[in-house]
Amino acid sequence: MQPVDITTLKAVCNELTTQWLPARCEQVVQQDRNTVCLGLRTFNRRGWLIISWHPQAARIHIGAAPPKRPDTFTFSQQLKHQFNGLALTKIEFLAPWERAIDLQFARRPDEAAEWHLYVEIMGKYSNVLLTNAQQSIVTAAHQVNEQQSSVRTIRTGGQYKPPPAMLGTFPRLDETFVDWQERISLVPGKLYKMMLKSYGGLSTALARQLSVAAGLNPNQSTDSLTLAQWQQLHIQWQRWLQCLEHNDFQPAYTDKGYTVLGWTATSLMTGSIQELLDSYYTSQLNQQIFAQLHNQLTQKTKKLTGKLRQKAANFHQRLDDSDQADQYRVKADLLMAYLHQWKPGMSKIQLQDFESGEPVVLPLNPEKNAVQNAQGFYKRHQKLKRTRDAVMPLLTEVEAELHYLEQVEAALTQTDQYTNADDLVALEEIRDELVQQEYLDDPYQRQGRSRANNLPNFHKFHTPQGVEIWVGRNNNQNEALSFKAANDYDLWFHTQEIPGSHVLLRLEPGAQASDDDLAWAANIEAWFSRGSQ
Repeated sequence: MQPVDITTLKAVCNELTTQWLPARCEQVVQQDRNTVCLGLRTFNRRGWLIISWHPQAARIHIGAAPPKRPDTFTFSQQLKHQFNGLALTKIEFLAPWERAIDLQFARRPDEAAEWHLYVEIMGKYSNVLLTNAQQSIVTAAHQVNEQQSSVRTIRTGGQYKPPPAMLGTFPRLDETFVDWQERISLVPGKLYKMMLKSYGGLSTALARQLSVAAGLNPNQSTDSLTLAQWQQLHIQWQRWLQCLEHNDFQPAYTDKGYTVLGWTATSLMTGSIQELLDSYYTSQLNQQIFAQLHNQLTQKTKKLTGKLRQKAANFHQRLDDSDQADQYRVKADLLMAYLHQWKPGMSKIQLQDFESGEPVVLPLNPEKNAVQNAQGFYKRHQKLKRTRDAVMPLLTEVEAELHYLEQVEAALTQTDQYTNADDLVALEEIRDELVQQEYLDDPYQRQGRSRANNLPNFHKFHTPQGVEIWVGRNNNQNEALSFKAANDYDLWFHTQEIPGSHVLLRLEPGAQASDDDLAWAANIEAWFSRGSQ
């Protein structure tokens, strides 16, 4: 995941300053343990300022509204209390090349700031701290004690100190070409790495982008560059510094991420830098959450189905044993009929079968007489008969539960790759369903919370003749597709005795489905089932 570097942060803050300040803070919501959202309102717009201290995706930008779920975080409650009635009036950098900014809140734009929200974007050390006008720390996303850091402690009630100053040389527009080249080429190595080691304020993504913009391979050695290549790279270097100086930024995507320097891009964007960052990090974090959640649900259902299959196998074995109940009754009758052949101390006795006349050997307990041994056979017969009556409802219950979880497994198999936000929603619906069925603990206490009544985002396809096909992604969507979306003219498909999705072939009133349409719908149904192979 591409981190926010100083170039991106300057671009974002410049856009926020020119387009969003001043803005009254109307709401504060912490959507997870790494992200807080401030609801801002200006004279002509409203939006949510996303501030994240995520170790891989620390950032600040305007983004989508946070999901509606209980906010039980202390950090957001403190911000909500202190920012009540205040406006975000100014955004300042703590130092020219530092990724640390000061968000200032005051009653009016022309008044001194009453509260400072310091946002430090520094990878795994990222943090957000609230201080009063006297720089006393009121609350922090992360508190740091002496055992965690001997350089800088962060505690409630302590005095705020900026992050340690960055050491090294920083890029300058007035630096000569000769000095710049000598610094980077002093020690031979990969071009992008030597740029990073020679100057502060660069990121890996930016160093690679500058190299590509100059027509160079970022991994080629510095001692292999010609004078013309060095000059072309220096032109791009100066161009970057001029963009920083004049706040000339253009959001765009690259082959491996994004850039705010449009001239290093593979595809330009028409929107704002805020939209770029919101789109990129939402997608990246969704993919990360999707992979973690999919693995969690897959492992959970695999464990549950394994236990249920073992339990079902045990029940089947007990039923097989109960099928032998009549044999014990026959043994008891046979022994009672031939009591006169029994002798004390016998451990077995050979008797003639009533029907076949074949010899039958019965095991006996030598410590019991013939009648007591026969009573033992009768008791075994009755016990096995009772076993069938007791096991059958248990087996039915286990098989029903196993069938349900196999449907869940089939839905997880069909949703195994993240392509868009709908895939994550479908996976969360499966998670919510397992929470409702009490297979999983509820991390957000969703009891009593229901989703909107509008139809979910089904998979949608078209036959070669243009007839639409809808496919459910999970049990909840299957139910909505069959009982809410379907009308009297649709054709419904499902694999016989195999867990799978519900499929609708959507037909207009009076229309007849062709054989090709039916074959397409059937093939799609087969694909979205456990019989897909």
